[in-house]
Amino acid sequence: MFKETDAQYKVLTALLEDMNDENLWNAVVAFQDVQFYTVSGLPFKYELKVGRDGSYNKELIVNRREGSKSIVWSSVILAFRKALDMTGAEVPKPKALGDIRGISYIYPVFYRFGIIEVPDKYKRAMDEFRSFL
Repeated sequence: MFKETDAQYKVLTALLEDMNDENLWNAVVAFQDVQFYTVSGLPFKYELKVGRDGSYNKELIVNRREGSKSIVWSSVILAFRKALDMTGAEVPKPKALGDIRGISYIYPVFYRFGIIEVPDKYKRAMDEFRSFL
């Protein structure tokens, strides 16, 4: 089972105390190249695209298969806004956050970060990774 580093624990704590875009970004940065699982139990990792100046672009590159999938930050924020609107309620499936490109990857990341609650049937597939909450 994965155990967070102190830095990862701190960014998740900050995010859960103040759910805002900046704290979400810090968590996304801290957890790149960490194993996640989709609701069907398929493993994936993401990394952040690096710009010419060496800083991170706000684009997640999901490495799940031979070809990588790109998720733009605006899609993550759109799902984040919907998740915040659903605070306290179980998010029944990924598409409940919206018909957003890459939502099947965003959903387990949000679950892992403690932003959303999910049905037990999905927890079993994704909990192999989750150890924070």
